[in-house]
Amino acid sequence: MHLAYPAVLAALLFCTGLYGVLARRNAILVLMSVELMLNAVNLNLVAFDVWLRDTLHTGQALTLFTIAIAAAEIGIGLAIVLAVYRNRGTADIDKLRDTADDAPAGTTAPTDDPREEKAEATA
Repeated sequence: MHLAYPAVLAALLFCTGLYGVLARRNAILVLMSVELMLNAVNLNLVAFDVWLRDTLHTGQALTLFTIAIAAAEIGIGLAIVLAVYRNRGTADIDKLRDTADDAPAGTTAPTDDPREEKAEATA
């Protein structure tokens, strides 16, 4: 078996997943892109396991562990996304980054610097 074919396919899958993680704004699509990246790693593990003719089939065992971890990650990730969507009404990652923008009008966001709080209190 030629190792180049699955390695090139895995590289293309990984690059597609990386693009999805970096370019997408929807949290569900980001999770799907992470899954695509993990599947590229799984493909590499199985391909190298077959290429090395490992008697213990270590690559296949690691692939099973990766699949189990990916399933748990998706379950927890979707639960977090659903909880955030229920609280904020959006799954857009750009809108979830800044929590200071959610402060009501006329109020200021809390700061970490006590000098700024004293200056605001005296003003």
